[in-house]
Amino acid sequence: MQLQAGWIAGVRRVPSPHFNERPDQETPTLLVIHNISLPPGEFGGPWIDALFTGTLDADAHPYFAGIAALKVSAHCLIRRDGEVVQYVPFHLRAWHAGISCYQGREACNDFSIGIELEGTDVQPYTDAQYASLQAVTALLIERYPAIAENITGHSDIAPERKTDPGPAFDWARFRAAPVRRFRHFPWEE
Repeated sequence: MQLQAGWIAGVRRVPSPHFNERPDQETPTLLVIHNISLPPGEFGGPWIDALFTGTLDADAHPYFAGIAALKVSAHCLIRRDGEVVQYVPFHLRAWHAGISCYQGREACNDFSIGIELEGTDVQPYTDAQYASLQAVTALLIERYPAIAENITGHSDIAPERKTDPGPAFDWARFRAAPVRRFRHFPWEE
């Protein structure tokens, strides 16, 4: 895997209009892991791409009426089969975290990268998803070394609002990945 102008070479690109410049061109120092399924609990289909590109049809499913107007994005989505889809280059600010705070610092979108896993809080993630997440994380740490010490879930930066990636996400499995060779993770203490 390689980065080219903030994009992962060789992965599917679906450019989102929901991004902007980071303040003072800040370098990312935090990785936030999320989950998403649209409609909730259903996998596959074009709905996540549509949400992140602002083209979600509010009439396509009853749930969509409440979210179709949202202006949200993530840097990447990892589908159930391990496919990585990228929406926003990593050096730009995707709109994934919302109102958030990490280690006393608010507005996490300013300094974070958001990766969505296609899933729910309670359904186990797939082997392919862990492998892709580990590979993307290793690539990000090579480019943005401070991320190695700052990886968290959406629920940790927005605990009053969010629960993802949920109890189904196996943090121990993720920690055991080869990415460990880059730095010591704080949760291993």
